[in-house]
Amino acid sequence: MISIAVLGYGTVGSGVVEVINTNHRHINRRAGEEIEIKYVLDLRDFPGDPVESILVHDYNIILNDEDVKVIVEVMGGVEPANTFVRQALMRGKSVCTSNKELVAKYGAELLAIAKEHNVNFLFEASVGGGIPIIRPINQSLTVDHIDEISGILNGTTNYILTKMADEGLSFDTVLKEAQEKGYAERNPEADVCGYDACRKIAILSSLVYGKQVDYEDIYTEGITEITKRDFEYSNLLGTSIKLLGTAKKIDDKVYAIVAPFMIDENHCLIGVNGVYNGIFLHGDMLDNVMFYGRGAGKLPTASAVVSDVVDAVKHRHTNIMTIWKPEKKELGDIRHFRCGFFVRVKGRNIESAITDAFGKVKFVELGDNEEETAFLTETMEEGVFHEKIQAFDLITRIRTTF
Repeated sequence: MISIAVLGYGTVGSGVVEVINTNHRHINRRAGEEIEIKYVLDLRDFPGDPVESILVHDYNIILNDEDVKVIVEVMGGVEPANTFVRQALMRGKSVCTSNKELVAKYGAELLAIAKEHNVNFLFEASVGGGIPIIRPINQSLTVDHIDEISGILNGTTNYILTKMADEGLSFDTVLKEAQEKGYAERNPEADVCGYDACRKIAILSSLVYGKQVDYEDIYTEGITEITKRDFEYSNLLGTSIKLLGTAKKIDDKVYAIVAPFMIDENHCLIGVNGVYNGIFLHGDMLDNVMFYGRGAGKLPTASAVVSDVVDAVKHRHTNIMTIWKPEKKELGDIRHFRCGFFVRVKGRNIESAITDAFGKVKFVELGDNEEETAFLTETMEEGVFHEKIQAFDLITRIRTTF
């Protein structure tokens, strides 16, 4: 029998307990051992909940119990999670986590500590919820040079953008609805400003390129400036607007960005809608590969965490090699990142000035009397675009992938 402990009895923590209790026979068969939840740590009490029989409020009870071989950290945030995880690894206990903030900031360091103590630090659920992506990168896509990884990595923003596109609603209206349905937090900043997706693409690019990619170095925009009118143009063009996290290798430089992109029907992620996530990678041998599923939610995320628990039990006394060095990966200057742009500027009858500045463009008209001009540019560097747009009164610009 293998005893485990769960740190945090919130949405994901209670989901982990539910998954193990519901599918315990199947899980034990997969693990080759019987898995028992010996402790659940939380500051709160839960009167009437069966978890009360194994609930503790002092982490040291778990840390000092030699029977506990695997710890599940689903508290969220950097501290005290970071301290607890480090202590557990140094005591020879494997750790499984869904904590993207922790993994993005300290993943390389925690992997090194796990290796030193011949245990494992596993974090499949930190990106993509229930979608398997970390393990495929580490174990299945090992012969390819990956030159791009891009994803719709946040279900809240994808839900909002999908509703805006399908129903012609405003950002504020859909955000309120998402909050009422529990898809968005009361304070939605981490989602709608792109911070959540930024941490996730930092984790993925660190794994793909083998060195620490600091999320603070990734250029990040959210979706708060996207309007109903932008979607009117997008629908006219037969495209979709998605918040993408992208890391792309070009000429030995890796460029990373989180921002809204306008994508067309040829893009792998065009059909990823609602609360779903999608991630695609391009390898030099494999070409494109796509991962799709629920990127968040109690049971999908808990399922990924428990899968890591099974892996940790199967690999007791064996460290699973993960190439993610603490050495910092220097990212390419975002001013040299190349893409196209959908642009709206104030004013009519300014087509000649636009073509003089941008060269060949495609003008887009909705057929109303708004005092604006919209157009699509060809691919150009970010820095070049920003120089050229200074001559105009910009309303909005959205990057394009076509």
